[in-house]
Amino acid sequence: MSVRVRFAPSPTGYLHVGGLRTALYNYLFARHHGGVNILRVEDTDQTRFVEGSIENIMEISKWAGIEYDESPEKGGEYGPYTQSERFDLYREHAEKLIQNGTAYYAFDTAEEIDAMRQRQQGAGIAPKYDRSTMRNQYTLGADETARLLKENAPHVVRLKVPLTAEVRFHDMIRGDLVFSGRDIDDQILLKSDGFPTYHLANVVDDYSMKITHVIRGEEWLPSTPKHVLLYEAFGWPVPQFAHLPLLLDVNKKKLSKRDGDVAVEDFRKAGYFKEALINFVALLGWNPTADREIFSMEELIDLFSLEKANKAGAVFDRQKLEWMNSQYLRTLPDDVLLKDLMPLIEEAGYKNVSEDYALKVLHLVRERITKLNDVPRFADYMFKEEYETEEEYFKKHWTPETAERVKNLVPKFEKIENWNAADLEALVKAEATEIGVKPVAFIHALRLILTGKS
Repeated sequence: MSVRVRFAPSPTGYLHVGGLRTALYNYLFARHHGGVNILRVEDTDQTRFVEGSIENIMEISKWAGIEYDESPEKGGEYGPYTQSERFDLYREHAEKLIQNGTAYYAFDTAEEIDAMRQRQQGAGIAPKYDRSTMRNQYTLGADETARLLKENAPHVVRLKVPLTAEVRFHDMIRGDLVFSGRDIDDQILLKSDGFPTYHLANVVDDYSMKITHVIRGEEWLPSTPKHVLLYEAFGWPVPQFAHLPLLLDVNKKKLSKRDGDVAVEDFRKAGYFKEALINFVALLGWNPTADREIFSMEELIDLFSLEKANKAGAVFDRQKLEWMNSQYLRTLPDDVLLKDLMPLIEEAGYKNVSEDYALKVLHLVRERITKLNDVPRFADYMFKEEYETEEEYFKKHWTPETAERVKNLVPKFEKIENWNAADLEALVKAEATEIGVKPVAFIHALRLILTGKS
């Protein structure tokens, strides 16, 4: 079977790290199997549309190295398909369900729906559309339904859920799952404005685009029985499903956009390498081997398997991300680092810094920092003549004797022929031994003079 997958985000804001993981897993799965990876924007709910979202999704994907393989006629460099351009297709398919009796017209007002919910809650029943008491084609009859439709009375199209049925499907991560038809609502498929809901558009698109595997977040698991019923109503084969574990914060609560700094754009601006972020996100709920944690994109593609994904939620540990980024800071080629470092130095206000000098500074400090944009802040003393001195550090390590000791070192420094760390260290230790103090008496003083920092 030729593998075809899709990443199908809604354009409701910046791409969340959870969305990045879904996009990444679809990409890894497609590339591992030599298949096709599609980008599809699910914008049926125009009330939640945020300007610039689609552009951000495409830009972040390109930055992260996630590629899409098909482009519709009106798409960009690599997509996307856009649902708002396919509304006629969804309405046509809703009509097919009406005709075969697996969907029906409902004419209830918003007030009637609210009253139904209040009655059910008062009776201790979970709110769910009550087909037998509400205003739909089954309670109104064929003639009244036809009259209302002819008069263009406001209505929706609902899925007719077989109440006695059991909905079964296999999840590649969670195994075999069973849902009772009595727990599934008669989901709206076509809204009163003629727009499709997510459920109808999602299924019609996945079938028409020949999607073989639906890889998405765990939050979509409750919708899957409705989608399976839709596939069966159309008489279509059901794709394979894989629902990825939730992303959790360090308190084991669901990672939310309300927590802040969870947009991929935030991590990009904060100076994280795309290689580190992709590596980190790939291991949120999946790990191919226990003996290592650093992988290139090519290695991730080669090793990727949904069968090794976890069911339990994955903790988004920012300290782990910091550590992983620091590993890339130490190993990425100099030319790659310089490409990003030079603009950061200039943005910090340091002009006319040569690449050679910037690289030497980076090599000096990168064992002590985690992100590339830490360089201008952490090593500000390397780019300017005057800098602040940490007051507490000064009070702790600067005594009346300190200035005199350092003064005596200056002429000895000037006589060193080989200006390197080993010779400088040897000189300081010899001086300390000669005057009967520990080398630390000089080390903190010199650090204060040279950097102002602890």
